[in-house]
Amino acid sequence: MRPGPALLAALFAGAPLPAAAAVVRVESPSGHVRLTLSDAGGRLVQAVTVDGRPVLDASPLGLAVDGVDLGAGARLGAAQRYRTDHTYPWRGVHATAVDRSRGARVSVAHAASGTTYTLDVRAYDDGVAFRFVVPGAANRGRVADAATTFVVPAGSTVWYHGLNAGHYEDLYARKPIEDVRSGEWGAPPVTFRLPGGRGYAAITESALLDYAGMALQADGARGLRVRLAHDAPASYPFRLRYGHAEEKRLAAPAAIEGTITTPWRVVLIGRDLDALVNSDVVPNLAPPPDAALFPQGFATPWLRPGRAVWRYLDGGENTVEGIKEFTRLAAELGFEHHVVEGQWQRWSEADLRHVIADAREKGVGIWLWRHSRLLVDPQERRAFFKMAQDVGAAGVKVDFLDHEAREVIQRYHAILRDAAEHRLMVNFHGANKPAGEARTWPNELTREAVRGLEYGRTEAWAAHNATLPFTRMLAGHADYTPVVFGERRKETSWAHQVATAAVFTSPLLVYGGHPQSLLASPAREMIRAIPSVWDETVVLPGSAIGEVAALARRRGQTWFVAVVNGPEPRTLRVDLAFLKDGPYRSLQVRDDPAQAASLEVETGTARGGDVLTVALRGAGGFVARFVPEP
Repeated sequence: MRPGPALLAALFAGAPLPAAAAVVRVESPSGHVRLTLSDAGGRLVQAVTVDGRPVLDASPLGLAVDGVDLGAGARLGAAQRYRTDHTYPWRGVHATAVDRSRGARVSVAHAASGTTYTLDVRAYDDGVAFRFVVPGAANRGRVADAATTFVVPAGSTVWYHGLNAGHYEDLYARKPIEDVRSGEWGAPPVTFRLPGGRGYAAITESALLDYAGMALQADGARGLRVRLAHDAPASYPFRLRYGHAEEKRLAAPAAIEGTITTPWRVVLIGRDLDALVNSDVVPNLAPPPDAALFPQGFATPWLRPGRAVWRYLDGGENTVEGIKEFTRLAAELGFEHHVVEGQWQRWSEADLRHVIADAREKGVGIWLWRHSRLLVDPQERRAFFKMAQDVGAAGVKVDFLDHEAREVIQRYHAILRDAAEHRLMVNFHGANKPAGEARTWPNELTREAVRGLEYGRTEAWAAHNATLPFTRMLAGHADYTPVVFGERRKETSWAHQVATAAVFTSPLLVYGGHPQSLLASPAREMIRAIPSVWDETVVLPGSAIGEVAALARRRGQTWFVAVVNGPEPRTLRVDLAFLKDGPYRSLQVRDDPAQAASLEVETGTARGGDVLTVALRGAGGFVARFVPEP
C-alpha cells in the first residue's frame, strides 16, 4: 500500500499529521538531511529530504517474518536518541573515514502478531540508513523477508543494471524513473539524479552479516522494492556452474534462529558527484575489525595493498617459467603482487614453493586462485589456507560465488575469518557488491562484482567506464583488471586505459595487460607511479555519469588528475586549486589526436591555481602527476 498524497505532502512539509499518527524525525548533524518516520495510514512510512526537498518520496517500510508484514498495522513508540562522532582509518577513496550521524532506536509494536521490535535509523550529512531488529528465541527458526519500497521522486534519472546476465557484472542502463518497467531488476547500488539540479542519491546496503543479500525490483510506479536473494533471479554464471537443482534449493528462504537483525538499508546522498563519491556511510555502518586478528587495524603489517600483474587476459606462458617471468616483470615495474590463476594446482609442491620463494626474493607477493566450491567444507578451507600460509603465499583469489543467499554470505565471512587467521589477503571474483566487509575484514583488498576487462566482447567501454565511479564503486573497491593496450580495449584510447588505473579504486590494483606491454608503453613512468590506495579524492567539475569521470587524487604530497572520457570528444579546463603554491614537476599522459592506439607524454611545471587544458578524444583519457619540487 502506497501512502496517499496528503500524507506525502505533510511528511515533506513537516506539517501536522492525523491526530492518531506517531512521527519520529531524525536530522543529520548539519540539519540539512532529514529522515521522517510515520505510522499514519495503517503502515510504517519513511520520507527523506535535503533542505526540505525530497530525496525519497513517502516510502513503505516493512519486514515480513513468517509471512507477516511487521510494517503493516504497526505503531511507533518511544525513540532512544544517540549520535556517532569519530574517525577511523580507511582504504577507499580516502584514508580517513568520518562517522558523524544522529540516530534513533525506535520501539515499534505490531499488535496483530504481538511483536515488539526496534527500527534503528540514522541520518548523516551524506546519507540515511535504517535496519530492523526483531527479538526471538535462540531455538526457534523464523523466515525473514523484505517488505520495503524506495519511492524515487518524479523526474529523476536512474542508472542500474540487472542480475540475470552476469550477477553483478553487467552494463548500466540510464532511464527516467518513469520508464523503468515493473519487474525490472537492479543490482545495488542503484544511482539516481534528482530533478531540478538537486543532486544525487544511491540505494545500497551495509553490514550484510548472516543474512541474504538485497536486490531491487521496480514496481513500475517509481518504486524500487527490496527483494532478497531467494526471490532474485539466479544469474547465468550461477546456473552454468551449479545447475538447476542448486538454483532451486537456494530459492527457498533461510530460517534465522534468535534475533533477526537485517543489514542496514542505505541511501547515499550528495549535492554533487564529489559528495556522493566521498560518502563514508557504507563502511561506517559495518562492524570494526577484530583486534585479535588485526592488532594494528589497517596498519597490521601483513596487510599489504599494492599493484599486481596477472597472466590471463593478454598472453604469456602458462608454465612455471612463464609465471616466474611475470614475477620478474612485476619487480621491474615496482609492483608488489602477482595473482596466479588455477595453473598452480597442477604443480608439485616443490614447484609452488620455488615460484613463491623466487617472488619473495624480488619483493613480490604471490596470490593463489581457488574455486569457492572447494572452500565450503570448514576443514578443507582451513587446510587450504594453512597450506597457502606454509608455502608463503601473500593472498588468495576466491572465485565463482555467484549468489547472495544467506549461506553464501556466511561463506564470504568464514573465508575472510579463516584467511585472516592464516595472515592471507583476499580477492573475491564472481562476487556480489561490497557491503562494508572491508572494514570488518581489512584482509579483503578487493572484489570483482563489476563488468571489467575480462569481458572481451563488450562494446562501448567508454560510457561504461565513465559510469562506474558513480554507481558500482559507491559500494566500495572493484577488481576491474584495467589497462590493456590490445584489441580487448575496443574503442577506448591508450590514454583512457592508463587513466582507468587511477580512476577506479582497488587497493589490490590488478593490471589486465601483459607486464611487458606496460614496460614498453610510453606511459611506463606513469604506470609505475600510480598507487593502489589514496589519501584524498576530489571529483572535478565537468564530471557527468556515463559522459566523463574526472578525478583529482592525492597520495602523500603527490597529486594525480585522471580523466576517463565517454564516447563524445570534449575539452576540459581543470583548475589546479588543490595544489599548494608549488612549484610542482608535472608528467602528463594525453591522447594522441591522430590515433587511439598511441599516446603523448609531456613534462613541465605547475602551481596551485594554474588551469590545465585537457583535450580528449571520444573514448579518450588523460592522466597527470604533480610532484612537489624539493
